[in-house]
Amino acid sequence: MKDKRSGRILVADDEEGVRSFLAESLERDGHEVVQVADGESALSAARDEPFDVVITDLKMPKLDGMGVVRALRTEQPNVELIVLTAFGDVSTAVEAMKLGVFDYLQKPVSSPRAVRELVKGALGRRAELAAASDDPPLAGSKLTFGAPSMVPVVAALTKVAKSGATVLLQGESGSGKEVAARFLHDTSPRAGKPFVAINCAVLTEHLLESELFGHEKGAFTGAHAQRRGRIELADGGTFFLDEVGELKASLQAKLLRVLEERSFERLGGSQLIEVDVRWVAATHRDLRAMVREGTFREDLYHRLAVFPIRLPPLRERREDIVPLARALVAELSAAAGRRPPRLDEALERRLAEETWPGNVRELRNALERAMILADGDVLGAEHLWLEPAAMGSPEAPASDGRPPSQASAASAKGGSLADLERQTIESTLREVGGNRRAAAAKLGIGLRTLYDKLKKYGLR
Repeated sequence: MKDKRSGRILVADDEEGVRSFLAESLERDGHEVVQVADGESALSAARDEPFDVVITDLKMPKLDGMGVVRALRTEQPNVELIVLTAFGDVSTAVEAMKLGVFDYLQKPVSSPRAVRELVKGALGRRAELAAASDDPPLAGSKLTFGAPSMVPVVAALTKVAKSGATVLLQGESGSGKEVAARFLHDTSPRAGKPFVAINCAVLTEHLLESELFGHEKGAFTGAHAQRRGRIELADGGTFFLDEVGELKASLQAKLLRVLEERSFERLGGSQLIEVDVRWVAATHRDLRAMVREGTFREDLYHRLAVFPIRLPPLRERREDIVPLARALVAELSAAAGRRPPRLDEALERRLAEETWPGNVRELRNALERAMILADGDVLGAEHLWLEPAAMGSPEAPASDGRPPSQASAASAKGGSLADLERQTIESTLREVGGNRRAAAAKLGIGLRTLYDKLKKYGLR
């Protein structure tokens, strides 16, 4: 069984000996390694299957390493990149670092431990930044809602999008604040420029500061090269600062300066960097109460709350639940490359009755579970498995928090719901001859989700 910290690694190098050495070194830590001999094969492999880290040589036939870096930075910004370089090409490696490459390895590579530690660091950074960006954009990003409570919200978003005013989005967790932020960006004059997001709640203070402002080479231990911060990367576009209420006092002061002066310095640097950024902040906390308590700066609050907008939770806009559920199922099906299943009337009634304390995010998770459990092209109420805290219907859950229908199904097969899910995945893999992409499509889940579940259950 793989270690839960292991990942899928792609190694691209035209020297077979180098590829083999790297693969053997990484497989000792339980990583799954795929090897290719040129840049075009690297891009083809990365586009066909998900990878956590890509290690690429800079000099390769067909397409060089910089070509691979530029393409993946655009197509798959969440993949961590490591470049291999000969002594004379270190300057090119540094140039790659400026594009967001995690680090570089200088040839000849002779230390398995160094390789493993570098990949461990890249995986750690990927996990932290994936959490910092929160969930992927949710369905409904066009804000085509029918609930009366959303009419003034959509009107306000549409009007303020045309201006450059700073917007503060307030609402419960999972209520669609990032969707609203993306809508603001996509309908603004900055639509063709970058949209950069970060979640202040999931990074340590030091890492958050480095991600926001960037750093110069040698600014701290491990800063091997200059790195541009996310604020700098958002120049000309929109910067979305999620969970801004979690900012520590020292970072509140630094952020205030950027908002007031539109300039900052990288960590360890003295050069003043000017930026033109449209700011959108979001929080589930009461910032005015935090100001009164002295935990949030009043001057920063007023800078952020130029145009405050409250996003109502799903329980206040029940008319949107079923249309949103249909859109989410269509999105999940498209990601899995399958035809979207139909929601039957019983399921739609059940969905509309629930309170959804986790809002859109919880609804999406429940529908993804239902698509895994459903065998055919119809999702029914019997496929809806809600967590105990979400139970709101008269039907009593089983002692382990599952609806009776799911508890009975699992019991009939002699195990828990986890056992049922594992058995379903195993049988599906057998049906498709081990083809993971086909299995993901048949299960109605994304390929990345399937890989996560294979790791969870120790399936190969």
